[in-house]
Amino acid sequence: MDVERKTGRTVGALLLIQITGLIVPFVLLHPIAAGPSSFLANAAGAFASITGAVFLLFANCALTIGISILMWPMLSRESPAAALWLVALSLIMFCMQAVDNAHILSIVSLSREYAAGGSAEIYGPLAASLGATRVWVHYTELLAIDLWIGFFYFTLLRLRAVPTVLAVFGLLTVLLHLCGIPLPKFLGLPVNMMLGPPMALAHVATAIWLIARGFGKRNDDSLA
Repeated sequence: MDVERKTGRTVGALLLIQITGLIVPFVLLHPIAAGPSSFLANAAGAFASITGAVFLLFANCALTIGISILMWPMLSRESPAAALWLVALSLIMFCMQAVDNAHILSIVSLSREYAAGGSAEIYGPLAASLGATRVWVHYTELLAIDLWIGFFYFTLLRLRAVPTVLAVFGLLTVLLHLCGIPLPKFLGLPVNMMLGPPMALAHVATAIWLIARGFGKRNDDSLA
């Protein structure tokens, strides 16, 4: 039990880093978020911040794999299949982020070539095509993130490793994010970005609980 509590505290600290690693890069990537005409003109000037965001996203996905591996011993005792799924989903998340990062850096390269004297007639259509491809890769990555986080909260609920209300709240916020952002995009419906922040709140609350209490089955599911 002491080992599980220590592992839980470590996972809690990593969750705080993870949610920061998901938010900060999106802020740094603002120059490419406004569409092809904007990133064609602005991405080259934001080379340092965009490259930094790419490295942060890579590191964050590696961190997600690390969290999955840390949970393996505890989770595999209850369900080896679930432990394997958590690791597998983290690897899928890493691979999708790698593809997304390649498109981000391609956008920067295209912008730098345009800034060096490229023609808008030539580079404009290239930017539009690259931008459209990157959008779909990005939303696929968001879907992969939702799958990992959702399964993470499912494992916490199944193990009763945190209070039930906290695990259920996490699952509900993932469902909100899924139904508000990636899923509508794939269905051709309007995206509601306001359904994203609750998931960050659930992640922070879970992280704080784990840092304070660690993992461990409890008879009392209250937050007291």
